[in-house]
Amino acid sequence: MYKLVLYLSLTGSITITSCAGNRQGAGTQTNMIEKILASEPGRFKHILNNPEQYRVQILYTQIDRDEQNQPHFTSYTYRVNPQEYFYPASTVKLPGAVVALEKFNDLGIDGLDKYTPLQADSAYQGQSPVREDSTSADGQATIAHYIKKLFLVSDNDAYNRLYEFVGQQQLNQSLHAKGFKDVQLVHRLSISLSPDENRHTNPFRFYKDGQVIYEQPLVSNQTPFTQAKFDEMLGKGHIAGDKLVDGPMDFTVKNYISIETLQGILKSVLFPEAMPAEQRFHLTDDDYTFLYKYMSMMPRESDFPAYDPKKYPDGYVKFLLYGNSKARIPENIRIFNKIGNAYGFLIDNAYIVDFDKQVEFMLTAVILVNENGIFNDGKYEYETVGYPFMQHLGRAFYEHELKRKKQYLPNLDKFKLQY
Repeated sequence: MYKLVLYLSLTGSITITSCAGNRQGAGTQTNMIEKILASEPGRFKHILNNPEQYRVQILYTQIDRDEQNQPHFTSYTYRVNPQEYFYPASTVKLPGAVVALEKFNDLGIDGLDKYTPLQADSAYQGQSPVREDSTSADGQATIAHYIKKLFLVSDNDAYNRLYEFVGQQQLNQSLHAKGFKDVQLVHRLSISLSPDENRHTNPFRFYKDGQVIYEQPLVSNQTPFTQAKFDEMLGKGHIAGDKLVDGPMDFTVKNYISIETLQGILKSVLFPEAMPAEQRFHLTDDDYTFLYKYMSMMPRESDFPAYDPKKYPDGYVKFLLYGNSKARIPENIRIFNKIGNAYGFLIDNAYIVDFDKQVEFMLTAVILVNENGIFNDGKYEYETVGYPFMQHLGRAFYEHELKRKKQYLPNLDKFKLQY
């Protein structure tokens, strides 16, 4: 794939990439993102005037179809820089889910797949066992059910079980082998464990008709994954335990993934036919359909688990276009995405479709809303700055796409699913 990067200013650049199957091409264009944001100063002027403070990064990808409906991509960036760290939070759940599905296919054991009941043991400090899952239809735990919960409401425990099943070393090396180098996934979510404890992952057993068909022992990763290529000390203070520490917070032992890598993984899942063979995941047709379904399903559309729509509205994990809105998402709109929010960072990595208007585009963005510069104090401007920014950002690019002329309108039947 040929890539041309044109740096336009200290705050923005564009990357033009065109790819579909073996077809390639490139061109130069003006900075689309800055123009779109600057056209709505009431919503974006403060952010544009202070991009370093908010650590904003945006990657917008247009999709144009040819006469065979093959996708061709044109991407624009605003301040995208893999060396400007952001905490990826729950966005790491997408690669976790994909690599877990891939592991089943690589193992190639008859009767072993994402729907196979499992149990996990506790064999190292910090680990917890799994015997069942009361939220599933039959009360059994499966990787499929964990992936479903992971996308529907961003369940942290569900991701942790995938992390444990895959193992820290395989999770990272599988991504690196596909060219996704700017990623280090080194810890479970929402539980405080040491780097050593996170290097150790639980034993698993998978059952068919009451018999063990696959058994995985305790795994310890001795290959270090570090983010030593740049400094990740953020803020002027942070909370450790219950005390305020004067000085920046150290993120060097935290997860890391770049904006381009996030969207690259999403693109590989959604459009494998348009990616180089080495960047495709080893997934079945059923795996792809399964991922598309739960990436785009609303919580109210799920029976197991059943979610209260008042607590989990349609936009609960759809920051772009909906922010923290309680509005019902219309049937013609589907968002295939994975969000994240923690430490004042808000991230969304999304493919947005309007079936009626035949609109499709990809948008990945991050913003930091931490006015006091103190990390881990729970005081962030999500409601006043973060969610509105994400909602308005998604809508600005959706409106732009509505007006954009296309030679061939897309056939989006692939993404019309039964929920």
